[in-house]
Amino acid sequence: MKVAITGKGGVGKTTLSSTLARLYADEGRTVLAADVDPDANLGLALGLSQEEVDRIVPISKMRTLVEERTGASAANNFFKLNPHVSDIPDTFSKEINGVKLLVMGTVDVGGSGCVCPEHVMLKSILSAMTYRKNDVVIMDMEAGLEHLGRGTAANMDQFIVVIEPGARSVQTYRNVKRLASDLGVKQVRVVANKIRDESDEEFIRSAIPAEDLLGFIHYNPDIIDADRQGKSPYDFSPTAIDEIRKIKAILDRE
Repeated sequence: MKVAITGKGGVGKTTLSSTLARLYADEGRTVLAADVDPDANLGLALGLSQEEVDRIVPISKMRTLVEERTGASAANNFFKLNPHVSDIPDTFSKEINGVKLLVMGTVDVGGSGCVCPEHVMLKSILSAMTYRKNDVVIMDMEAGLEHLGRGTAANMDQFIVVIEPGARSVQTYRNVKRLASDLGVKQVRVVANKIRDESDEEFIRSAIPAEDLLGFIHYNPDIIDADRQGKSPYDFSPTAIDEIRKIKAILDRE
């Protein structure tokens, strides 16, 4: 199972990512969770303390590693576009509650982007993770899909957009679906979070095609309490876990 989870900041994609990861880990599966969001907090959601999270150096900031694998340096402007990275997820991940967490970090660029050693490194690692045949790979992405190349995207089993009941969130889903289509991916699914009542559910059903809607996660103060305390939502909210377990069951069937 290879899943990329995306959405605007604050919609709950990390809650979904971390809970799915722990559900699969509880089944005894090998789970690799990649934090590809610049606002990296997947570690907290999996159960790490803030101190442990602060000690993690993102891959994009490991300058020596990037130079070793790509051949780039201050004296060399040429670098490999396909560096050896298959060992990196196991070597540099941190295990928590049965999940291997790999914090990717981001590359600060201006304009239309860059082709730089760090960016090439991140894309190569993401691509390598999609070839881990027997593993569950869950990528907690930012709203765009810039880190994913055409080959990487084609190897994903699911693209899931987490949205809230609002027009801007629905627009994010449409943008991600368009970007995914450009990468050759036809199936983009939706999980609607922070649902308050039946009117919110009806809004989502009216805006999202039925075949794209995976399910709902209802507004839950337990999730807010977990976030406030920097704890894993998996340890706070049986109701949310049950709702996400139903979403997981659909993913498993398909």
